[in-house]
Amino acid sequence: MALFKAYSPKVEVNGETVLSIVSGMGAFKAHGLKILKESGIDSPKPGEWYSQQAWLNSFKIISEKLGDATLGMIGKSIPKNAKWPPQIDSVEKALPSIDVAYHMNHRNGEIGHYAYESTGKRSGKMVCNNPYPDAFDMGIIESAGEIFSKKGDSIKVTQDSKAPSRSKGADSSTFLIEW
Repeated sequence: MALFKAYSPKVEVNGETVLSIVSGMGAFKAHGLKILKESGIDSPKPGEWYSQQAWLNSFKIISEKLGDATLGMIGKSIPKNAKWPPQIDSVEKALPSIDVAYHMNHRNGEIGHYAYESTGKRSGKMVCNNPYPDAFDMGIIESAGEIFSKKGDSIKVTQDSKAPSRSKGADSSTFLIEW
């Protein structure tokens, strides 16, 4: 399962999620729209569906031209723009539900998974087996934790350096989470 390569050409991503590239680029929204257009997504709109491969092509361009910091900012915007199950109201519920939300925002085929495992009262690990870049997934995990955390909690997400990594050719990457 290659980085930036959809598992199936039929997979689509909803417009709300696609627009996270635009919102995640802050003052450079016009540049985000230009990258999306170059990748085959012109004027994305909420409620519409777009090719996951075209969206992944946008990520590849951003990775090559703008780097991990921008990918992380885009990842952080995903939980703010994505549909979430209504019962999610804490970090403990949010982290395992990332996979549910991921599947709610994609359709038409295999897309991979976000597998969460609790490792303590205020810690866990997330194995991300999908075609998205590590910095993007780290941003998603951090933002989901922040959105659903209690006031005063801080979320710390680090990549598990002992585990395989998609950026080094593996099928998955693992992140360690504390709050």
